[in-house]
Amino acid sequence: MAATIQIGDLSIRFTKKDIKNVHLSVHPPDGRVTLVAPTATRPDVARAYAISKLGWIRDQQRQLKSQARETPRKFIERESHHLWGRRYLLTIIHRDEKPRVTLDHKRITLCVRPGSDQAKRAEVIHEWHKSLLHVVVPPLIAKWEAKLGVRVTGYFLQRMKTKWGGCNHRAGHIRLNTELVKKPKDLLEYVVVHEMAHLLEPTHNDRFIAILEKHYPTWREARAELNELPLTAEVWKG
Repeated sequence: MAATIQIGDLSIRFTKKDIKNVHLSVHPPDGRVTLVAPTATRPDVARAYAISKLGWIRDQQRQLKSQARETPRKFIERESHHLWGRRYLLTIIHRDEKPRVTLDHKRITLCVRPGSDQAKRAEVIHEWHKSLLHVVVPPLIAKWEAKLGVRVTGYFLQRMKTKWGGCNHRAGHIRLNTELVKKPKDLLEYVVVHEMAHLLEPTHNDRFIAILEKHYPTWREARAELNELPLTAEVWKG
């Protein structure tokens, strides 16, 4: 059962679980704070612990706020777009044919019909992003099914405002944020492994950490790099 620890203007979501150690986390993108403690922990002890870490919490929140935010894309000529961690310039071609996207070593070329608006261009690029992910994600899942000894019954690509991925461990499904197509492929792999590990352990407890430590020992570095990269400023609906 969750409770709230209030320290001045700071609200911390406090929960107890069957774990050995206290886990204090500051979550991107807005700096939300959670504290998960062993079942026997008294609220006053949890509060004292949070107060002792107040400087660290504020520092983490400041880092999140200072992260570069990616300005909304307008899908116009010579605009910068990122793919697999590399920067490309966008070229727009108007042709009365089915919209398509092509890639070379410096440019992303978007071919759209004359009069296509920004929303249509964004839709074409997003579908292209999904097609790229559909190529690389299944081999990653197959690789890690063998390593982790789990079975993924399906995966879904979608826009997410605050998460890189998600897992329904009962159904065996994982979800991946389509924004991952903009990040280096090793970071996509980390998110895939993270969500697949939840098929073995649905919570972020010590067992889950041990699974990551065993199978993906650089997971902390990958997580830090992922959260240091530009966040999108796009407002998503639905």
